[in-house]
Amino acid sequence: MIIEKPAIHGIMAEFSTAEELIDAVRAARDKGYHKMDAYTPVPLEELHDLLHIHDNRVSLCTLIGGLFGGFGAFALIQWCSALAFPLNIGGRPLISVPTSIPITFEGTVLIAGLTAAISMFLLNGLPMPYHPVFNVERFAYASRNKFFLCIEAEDPHFDRREVADFLQSLEPDEVAEVAN
Repeated sequence: MIIEKPAIHGIMAEFSTAEELIDAVRAARDKGYHKMDAYTPVPLEELHDLLHIHDNRVSLCTLIGGLFGGFGAFALIQWCSALAFPLNIGGRPLISVPTSIPITFEGTVLIAGLTAAISMFLLNGLPMPYHPVFNVERFAYASRNKFFLCIEAEDPHFDRREVADFLQSLEPDEVAEVAN
């Protein structure tokens, strides 16, 4: 009977300082690894550039939602005042742009806000009650005082032994496999 090792999510290294983590990410980038993630207790702006985390899909969804919301609110108010319930009082025009500005603004903000919240949840994959990195016992320190770099198995250059040796050469506090 042959027992195969379970597929792994990646290999994770633990560092004590933010500078060590940033140096490790730079070294991994230089080595050719691209599919990796870093976990820190505090935000590190430098990691966004190093990990190429520049996703503008939520912003684009919010813009599109806001445009639809503004157009929809403006169309609704004009339909109500000119077609559904036309009331010509005092010779005023049935379609009046200045009177529609507050409703148009409110419709834009409402739909843009809802679109931003919904797209953020969907594009971030939330709710996600489980992630493979939680299998690493020391990962609990990621929210306290430790910094982690995980090179994922989906990386084209991933080789279990090479990645483990590479991460060990960076002198981390610990290196661990992340089981799925």
